Amino acid sequence: MRTVLAIDDEEHILELISYNLESNGYAVLKADTGEAALKILESTKIDIVLLDYMLPGIDGIEVLKQIRSNSALRKIPVIMLTAKNDEISRVIGLELGADDYLGKPFGVHELLARMKAVLRRTDANTGDGDDEEVIVIDNIIINQTKRIVTVEGREIELSKKEFELLYLLAKNRGRVFTRDHLLESIWGYDYYGETRTVDVHIRNLRKKIEEDGDHPKYIKTARGFGYKFT
Repeated sequence: MRTVLAIDDEEHILELISYNLESNGYAVLKADTGEAALKILESTKIDIVLLDYMLPGIDGIEVLKQIRSNSALRKIPVIMLTAKNDEISRVIGLELGADDYLGKPFGVHELLARMKAVLRRTDANTGDGDDEEVIVIDNIIINQTKRIVTVEGREIELSKKEFELLYLLAKNRGRVFTRDHLLESIWGYDYYGETRTVDVHIRNLRKKIEEDGDHPKYIKTARGFGYKFT
């Protein structure tokens, strides 16, 4: 049974989420503040987090930052739930490592579908075998199993989406991916964001792994088309 942590300061939303998810076979833990949520995360194995953007005290963005900066928690998938449904808020959440974004009010069936899609992607991207899958390109080492990237022996901190994007490109060296293809592969078929989200992540990756981000050696732009790893 999957365990869900639902974080929202509106009691009726927590009860609605809890009732419907438990009816569909999930175990649900609830928190009405960011502080309470972080305590639960430290002590309980959680499979997926439903995180409200606006919370009293520590807000949803800060909770997300702490999850993604904690080596023991960073792999947990997070879906942002919020009435703050403008494009800038979506981009901020996704760039910080949210796996999906669902605006309020939302339907229970859509929430369940998005949770299943995120959990499928997470399961597919998590190596559970004994053999580690490692890609080595010059001085770059990408350990897919441990989700660790090192450049010249130095571990590079990447967001969840940055890692998945780098891994996909590096595993398919020489293949050109369109922005739309990358959006679908990394963010999922039900993400309706702008393709510039891809450009932002590519720019961040170049800053982190390239010697000169403005003149990249590895992540190349195929003008008018997309990107490839050479």
